[in-house]
Amino acid sequence: MREHPDHHDAELLLRLYDLRREEKLRRAREWFTHEFRAQSPEEFAQKCPPGSEPNAYFRMLVTYWEMVGSIVNSGLIKQDFFFQNTGEFFGVWERIKPLIPSARENFKNPHLYKNLEQMAASYEEWMTRRAPGAIEAYRQRVHGTQSK
Repeated sequence: MREHPDHHDAELLLRLYDLRREEKLRRAREWFTHEFRAQSPEEFAQKCPPGSEPNAYFRMLVTYWEMVGSIVNSGLIKQDFFFQNTGEFFGVWERIKPLIPSARENFKNPHLYKNLEQMAASYEEWMTRRAPGAIEAYRQRVHGTQSK
């Protein structure tokens, strides 16, 4: 395996960034960051019912990061290079993590969102080596539990 990122990694990273800039995905990212808070399947069903705009935003954003996770986890882009340029997916994973066990059970799919989960776990290890304490501080911000 090659040691350093090359122009293919850079081209793919820029393409993934361009996709994030698509207008509807941008709105979905904004909604998720500022409004999505669901800690249970019941709360998710109430806030994001099927056919609603929040449900569409959720599906669009989470499946985007699941797709990116498949690219990163498969080694199609150098993981270190990718992680140097974004950690947004980690916040997405942290917010949806409580919903995943029941979603996997409901869909009878133990692999549902596994690419995103694996990428988030790798990022956590990577970040812990680079900046001990940063992940916990990030979790506190994402979950609104930081001390004031």
